Amino acid sequence: MAEIGVLGLGVMGRNLSLNLADHGYRTALYNRHYHVTEAFLRRCREQEPSWRRLQGFREMEDFVDAIERPRRIVLLVKAGEATDLTIENLLPFLDPGDVVIDCGNAHWLDTIRRERELRRRELLFIGCGISGGESGARFGPSLMAGGSREAWERIEAIWRDIAAKVDPETGEPIEGAAPGRPVSGGEPCAALVGENGAGHYVKTVHNGIEYIDMQLIAESYWLLKHLGGFSNPELAEIYSRWNEGELASYLIAITARILSQPDPRGDGYLIDRILDRAGQKGTGKWAADSALALGVPANALAEAVFARYLSSRKDERLQASRRLASVPVGRVDDPPGWSEQVRHALYCAKICAYAQGFQLLRAAQQEYGWRFDFAAIARIWRGGCIIRARFLNLIASAYQRKPDLANLLLADDFQSALHQGHPAWRQTVATAVLNGMAVPAMSAALAYYDGYRSERLPANLIQAQRDFFGAHTYERTDQPGRRFHFDWVGGKRETVVE
Repeated sequence: MAEIGVLGLGVMGRNLSLNLADHGYRTALYNRHYHVTEAFLRRCREQEPSWRRLQGFREMEDFVDAIERPRRIVLLVKAGEATDLTIENLLPFLDPGDVVIDCGNAHWLDTIRRERELRRRELLFIGCGISGGESGARFGPSLMAGGSREAWERIEAIWRDIAAKVDPETGEPIEGAAPGRPVSGGEPCAALVGENGAGHYVKTVHNGIEYIDMQLIAESYWLLKHLGGFSNPELAEIYSRWNEGELASYLIAITARILSQPDPRGDGYLIDRILDRAGQKGTGKWAADSALALGVPANALAEAVFARYLSSRKDERLQASRRLASVPVGRVDDPPGWSEQVRHALYCAKICAYAQGFQLLRAAQQEYGWRFDFAAIARIWRGGCIIRARFLNLIASAYQRKPDLANLLLADDFQSALHQGHPAWRQTVATAVLNGMAVPAMSAALAYYDGYRSERLPANLIQAQRDFFGAHTYERTDQPGRRFHFDWVGGKRETVVE
């Protein structure tokens, strides 16, 4: 019998199935369109060494019956209504104690509801965030599970097997997996991060950080290209060099590769032929929505989402470029020095991006009753996922030393980096603004840094205005713990409200 089942054979379902088979797990497969299953198995027989461990089924009931009890069934279907419908169709064939694992990009509130509903039926449910895209699912993703300890124990060994691995000494991802030849050894990037919707929430925050990281890199590229005058091969070399230091990450590495790719349809480079209109699937918006709902100052995250919205208005931007006043874009006098300046700015802004993400996690655990191990979350993001980066080792160490750290900006390693890099960061943003170049994420991150480090902010005026027009009261600096209202029209009388 099969040891696990995969329901849904889209890109992620197919690749996760092959990952399971490569690790020795007999895997039952089901897709609502059987011809998809047939085509996948036919290709596997021709190309995949582990194809004998895969078995497809035409009927859902036969698929479920083929899995050993208590069953483990992975769902990789479209998030939302399709997931609810799939679970509803599965229920008649399940037995108490079976565990359903939703690995789609579900909203965490849906996962909380589904876990509660299935628990009433004596079924176990895990909402698992999975990051790494097609390649990650195939050769080792980062797996962020949310559910009960009992449910996690049913899948823990499998999840640790199929997850990405990092070197336990260096924290660097272990590469080299190939079809039929998975990576062995290393520390797995898989963990139970909390109950019910915690796994999908952690994945949402991961994606929010991913949005910021990508926007920051894009802004750095634009500044180097237009103000530094670097060619695409020179840019590729710069990012390759950056990938050997503190900025080392998957996104920096692929940026270097992208910038060096010739256009397959003609002269020049492919990057210069790609339309500047960025897409999205909504998880970044979910993270920004959550920040607003929880009152977390994640302005750089929100700006990264807004930047994608603005990029999508290509036709309007074309008109505006001809009608709105601008300034000529100049060239810096010292391109190598400019490159170093932008590097500092990128790293400082990146620290703030991750700080905002972890602040969001801290607020969410209070809202939803979760208990996050922030060091463990940083560790499982070091391999497999899109935001994997060398400096996640520093984040893990910071939380290992001080689990109740209020903000990553206060960690010693990051304080030192910000102290060294913030002058270059300020100069980079100022130069961009003076040359009419938009750097929304980089400047928002700087505003966050300056706001967070400020003992006093102009919010006293805002509170006075609120009291003036709406009697919303204010606190005094010389009488803490009490609230007051002033008669602004009469101009004389201040009363104690509470």
